[in-house]
Amino acid sequence: MANNPQGPNGNHDPAGSTQMFRAFVDDGGRQPQPTTASSGGSRIGVIVGVIVAIAVVAGVAWLALA
Repeated sequence: MANNPQGPNGNHDPAGSTQMFRAFVDDGGRQPQPTTASSGGSRIGVIVGVIVAIAVVAGVAWLALA
């Protein structure tokens, strides 16, 4: 006979962790959304960083070819 750690029913969760996880996932959509003002500053930083990186690569390429 096979050893069934979940008991004779086969689908019983004695700790209730599955039900608690499902409740957590269902409640996850109701959390407040972060404000968009904080993402605006980081977007500008990323754009400036990309421009600086392109300038550095262009400068290195120009020096290598000169």
